[in-house]
Amino acid sequence: MNDAAAQSRIAPQTSDFAGRVVVVTGAAGGIGTAIARRLAADGARLALLDQRAEPLEDIARALRDDGADAVALPVALSRTADVEAAVASIENELGPIAHLAHAAGILRIGAALTQADADWDACMDANARGQFVVTRAVAQRMAARANGSIVVVGSNAAAVPRAGMAAYGASKAAARYQLQCLGLELAPLGIRCNLVSPGSTDTPMQQAFAPTEADRQRILRATRAVSGSASRWGGSPARRISPTPWPSCCRIVRATSRSTTCAWMAVRPLMPEEVVPAALPRCRDISCCEGIV
Repeated sequence: MNDAAAQSRIAPQTSDFAGRVVVVTGAAGGIGTAIARRLAADGARLALLDQRAEPLEDIARALRDDGADAVALPVALSRTADVEAAVASIENELGPIAHLAHAAGILRIGAALTQADADWDACMDANARGQFVVTRAVAQRMAARANGSIVVVGSNAAAVPRAGMAAYGASKAAARYQLQCLGLELAPLGIRCNLVSPGSTDTPMQQAFAPTEADRQRILRATRAVSGSASRWGGSPARRISPTPWPSCCRIVRATSRSTTCAWMAVRPLMPEEVVPAALPRCRDISCCEGIV
């Protein structure tokens, strides 16, 4: 093997993921594939889930060819029995699931006045129900061990309304709320749930929505405009939030994990026994906060 070929192979590094079993959904393309590649480079043992069997196996094969430990499990993520069978198979064959990276999702655009029922149902099924089914199945096993972490790739469309994205945004808002509730329930066990909410990302899904370069540049300009100023729909940018002390309108619970994060504290790790707001505040200063994510 020549030097160039050797350098192109995945070389697992010593990291927190080395040797750990990580489930990645939506791994057949876009953000999910990028997550899988990065985790493979960190030495994780990967279980890749997606309903698109052929591209999923292509990704798993490419990772294995580069020296990674990766298996492909084609599955419809909104089907409870299929997901639970896949999770059981992963734990039986690879070992306890340490982490879940849920990146699966679809995009259906259309005016709220005329969008087809099928588009609405598809978004809710893939983006909301699929997340619910997958996180529940994995979290049940993590809860039994009081160990693990879950990261979900959401969307800023969950909080910022856009014309033509009623179905997609509503499904992502439902998914966000579900994960926040799950995070509150798992926090006492030391299991964290994090939500990453990117804006427009140059993936095949986004390219289908914006097929021309002019379309992509228009979206980029809009994204920069929103990220650089406060949104009238979402309050102040989250990076400016660091209230001290806690808002008086919040109930609190005690965190039991150093890695629990909270948007009230500028998304920094919490120390043991530090308090975490357990209810969304109603004060105008932090109206854009998403709570424990």
